[in-house]
Amino acid sequence: MKKLISIFIILLAIGVSSNSFAQSKIKLGHLDFAALYSLMPGLDSVKILFEEYNKSVQEQYAAMQTELENKFMDYQANAESMSAIIKQTKEAEINDLRERMDAFEVSATQDLQNKEMELTSPIIEKAREAVEKVAKDNGYTYIYNSTEGLLLYATPNDDIIELVKAELGISGETPE
Repeated sequence: MKKLISIFIILLAIGVSSNSFAQSKIKLGHLDFAALYSLMPGLDSVKILFEEYNKSVQEQYAAMQTELENKFMDYQANAESMSAIIKQTKEAEINDLRERMDAFEVSATQDLQNKEMELTSPIIEKAREAVEKVAKDNGYTYIYNSTEGLLLYATPNDDIIELVKAELGISGETPE
């Protein structure tokens, strides 16, 4: 009788654990986040704003470049008639302007990166929130960005880009 009860308890434990395991199945999904991002509403206006900002920075740099060229041409044209102190002053002005241009270039590069992040962050966040919502609503355990090279195999029916596009109200062909 004790053996029968022991066997029954073991079978019951196996049944409960296999039932728990079956309920905790992992569901994987993937999508091309870059393709989703390229379809996001508002991206066109972000690109226009960034291009305008970039153009204004380039125009400022071009103005500095023109000023440098003018100073250098003036220096070359009049160098022979300048006194030593005037030559040194003009050379210092030219060198100072070159240094300011170098500093401006470094600063402008960082500024452009910050501006791009400022403009694109809300769009990226909206796409991430939609992916998270679709994943939760459809019982996915993991969603992978298939363009990162982290996924070795995925069946096409697990690509949730169409579900996320529907969540965001995006229509149109998904780029390949």
